[in-house]
Order: sequence, then structure tokens, then C-alpha cells
Amino acid sequence: MSKGEETRQAILDEAFSMASCVGVGGLSIGALAERTHMSKSGLFAHFGSKEELQLAVLRESQQRFADIVLRPAFRQPRGLTRLRAIVLNWLDWTREACLPGGCVIMAAAAEFDDQPGPLREEVKNGLLAMRRTLAETIAKAIETGELRPDTDIDQFAFELEGIYQVTQQSRRLLDDPDADRRALIAFDRLVRDNAVLKEKE
Repeated sequence: MSKGEETRQAILDEAFSMASCVGVGGLSIGALAERTHMSKSGLFAHFGSKEELQLAVLRESQQRFADIVLRPAFRQPRGLTRLRAIVLNWLDWTREACLPGGCVIMAAAAEFDDQPGPLREEVKNGLLAMRRTLAETIAKAIETGELRPDTDIDQFAFELEGIYQVTQQSRRLLDDPDADRRALIAFDRLVRDNAVLKEKE
């Protein structure tokens, strides 16, 4: 990695941490310059504009999510074992990523849902990619015979996303110490509702 690339990554690391607390829309070139001990012109030299910095933060968040949540889970056998690994890693990802203010992606989804433009499209594409990954993993659990053939894959993925979102809200805003436990109870119930019934011998 060149010196320029190292500097750019250092700026991105700081911006990623900041965005967790103030949101991607709340990123300030001035505050970031102060925290990185750089000039504003120095920051612009690496990113060109505030929007390019914001896009870079969203892409960095997606990359780290893949590294922390998805890649380790995909080392597990396909089926429910892999799906459960995704859910466990997903619930824990903000802690593993050292995000002091929570998930950058979910915060950005709320920030930009009604604001057309490149930032909204970046968030939308990232969330759609995650939904596809969930759907593909659920489909594998059907192929392995662990979930019923008539399982509504899209509904299953939709409910998993809901579990994650309410867990984050309960954990961070409502200070619910049982949030993670409740999330796993909800996940296990969702699995049971769609599981292949074992015939009694």
C-alpha cells in the first residue's frame, strides 16, 4: 500500500467511526480534518467532494460487513448452520466492527430513504444485496431438507431483517439487556415455523 493509500484509508477509518455516531449525512469535512490532523484541502485531495467521502464510507461499511458477518458464516456448512451463523454474526457485527454509535448502513437507510441520488442508491443496493444473500442461504436450507419446500423465502428474509432492526433499536435506544436473547428466540421460532416435520418412528 502506497503512502497515499495509507492516508486515504486512515481518513476513511476515522470517517467510518464518526458516521456511526453522527450518520453519513452528518459527516463534516471540518470535523474530520480536525480529527485526522489534516487540512480540508488535504481531505479533498483524497476524496474530491463530501459526497465522494460519504459514498466511500458506505462502501467501506459494506466491505467490513462482508468481512465480519458473511465470509466467516460462509465457511460453515450450507443450510441452517450457515444461516444461523449469519444471524449470530449480524447481531454482533457493530461490536466486532467497533462502531460506537451503531450500524452505519441501517442509520444511512433512515437518512437517505427519501433523498434521491447516489447515496440513496448505494444504500439501497447494499440492502438488496444482503436480502439476496439471505434468500440464497434460506434456499440452500430448503435444498438440504431442513426447511419445507413451500417455505416463503422472501417472507423469511423479510422477517430476519425485521428481527435485526428491532434488536438494534432495543439494544441501543431502549437499553434492553435481553435484546439479543429475544432476537435468537424470534429466529428459532421462525425456523421452527418453516422446518420439515420429522415423522415419529
